[in-house]
Amino acid sequence: MILGFLFKKMPLRKQVSYLQKKGIMLGTRLKGGRTIYIYMLRNLFVEVYFKDDNTNETPEKLNILRGLHTLNEYLEKEFKTTF
Repeated sequence: MILGFLFKKMPLRKQVSYLQKKGIMLGTRLKGGRTIYIYMLRNLFVEVYFKDDNTNETPEKLNILRGLHTLNEYLEKEFKTTF
């Protein structure tokens, strides 16, 4: 809980740096021609968009989800909207 609060207060670049150092990259997914990188940090699941879809480039956006159940619901909803 505290981690999530503190994590949200960090600037975007620090959030991504922290994710890359302390989190686990679960994989990627494609949406609208973009590659989205999914990380896990304890009970937080974070989607990261990078410039040019390259993890070595500047992060553009984060989407933070709390808990596995929330992640599953979100991904199911995203999957259903593709059809």
